[in-house]
Amino acid sequence: MKLLPTLRAWLPAPLLCAAALGAVFAGPAAAQSSYPNKPLRMIVPFAPGGAADIVGRAVADALLHELGQPVVVVNQGGAGTIIGVDMAAKAPPDGYTLLVSGDAATVNTASGRKLPYDLMKDLQPVSLLYSGTQYLLSRVDGPYKTLDDLVRYGRAHPGELKFGSTGIGTSTHMSLESFNAAAGIRAVHVPYRGVAPAMTDLAGGHVDYVIAGSTAAIPAIENKTFRALAVTSRTRSPLTPQVRTLIEQGVQAETGSWYGLFVPAGTPPAIVERLNKATVAALKTDELARRFKSLGGETRATTPAEASAFMRDEIDRFGSLMRKLDIKLTE
Repeated sequence: MKLLPTLRAWLPAPLLCAAALGAVFAGPAAAQSSYPNKPLRMIVPFAPGGAADIVGRAVADALLHELGQPVVVVNQGGAGTIIGVDMAAKAPPDGYTLLVSGDAATVNTASGRKLPYDLMKDLQPVSLLYSGTQYLLSRVDGPYKTLDDLVRYGRAHPGELKFGSTGIGTSTHMSLESFNAAAGIRAVHVPYRGVAPAMTDLAGGHVDYVIAGSTAAIPAIENKTFRALAVTSRTRSPLTPQVRTLIEQGVQAETGSWYGLFVPAGTPPAIVERLNKATVAALKTDELARRFKSLGGETRATTPAEASAFMRDEIDRFGSLMRKLDIKLTE
């Protein structure tokens, strides 16, 4: 029986070379066109139950509908989010590892501390996800009934006021220092291990003011434990429309909590685009809007470029502030 000629036997050399190259590149191209074809992993560098975890799980549920594959949330807290962010930065850039992180990551970078990754080089933003409101609080039975009361006293008595944060270099610490700088106040920083002990000491009169996220602040405002002197966002929160912003009251400061979605750098652009479209579609759903509103925030869809520009602005702003005040983060 006569055998058919082999490919090498009957193909001219140029066509044979082209066929070989096509075979080489077909694999990655086919993989991208069928993406995703297996479950995805979403790293949340925080413990379960907090705002980041709630945001991450809500987005993971919504992406199941948009991508057709389950997104498994992995909580990897520790070292101020550094461990979880590093895990994502070192993952294969194939689109199957996602990261939800936020202001903690940009503060860590802004601090100049030694990190096992380069945030802006080793991770690729997909989109911002969430923008949250923070509240400047004083005691209901304390001497500061309005923001103007606090600012006037602080300016007249430098170094006498005390403010409590959730720890050195945290989002609330940076928000408070931004407020102090804009208001012209010099006050004593008292760091705590979380918002609960800071608010406990505020209630006890050991500190004069704190900034807290809406999840912790709103119940305390509603039960009249604390007075909301201002919200730190550019616009008022729909949950507390009666509370004016810092800017409305003459203090030119704007801060807030945020979370975004990332993939390892080097992830193919087509996959980044696919994830961005799916994420933006998810953020437009009523379910995510409702979930985020329950946290005192709102959805915030962006392009990858817009998310990257926002992060660079955050790093520049907080880096300048930390250098000016000589704020140093330790391991």
